[in-house]
Amino acid sequence: MQEYARTERVGTELQRELAKVLRDEIKDPRLQAITLQEVRVSRDLAHAKIYFTCFPNDEGGDEQARLLNGSLVGFLRRTLARRVRLRTVPQLRFIHDESIPRGEHLTSLIEETMTKVERGTAIR
Repeated sequence: MQEYARTERVGTELQRELAKVLRDEIKDPRLQAITLQEVRVSRDLAHAKIYFTCFPNDEGGDEQARLLNGSLVGFLRRTLARRVRLRTVPQLRFIHDESIPRGEHLTSLIEETMTKVERGTAIR
């Protein structure tokens, strides 16, 4: 159980520091609207998956993931190495989290169906 708690603590610390770096040091306007949702660190602390969304309308996630996983990943990892107290900083992999737009879509489908049911025009 202690191993699980450590990966969570490391993930939380990485998320906090990455958010600061993205906010304060990255000046690319394509990355200004990023919000880090979650950081999942492997048990051996060798890899970290960083899930992010793009507010307000969550567009351009694939382009932002390419930027983050391409030219910026080395800079971000080096910056983290200076900021966090870990023997080695995990390999970083940024993943666009599509759960928010997917949830909004499902909500709209449910609302549409409920409206049809209330009017008596639901499909039987």
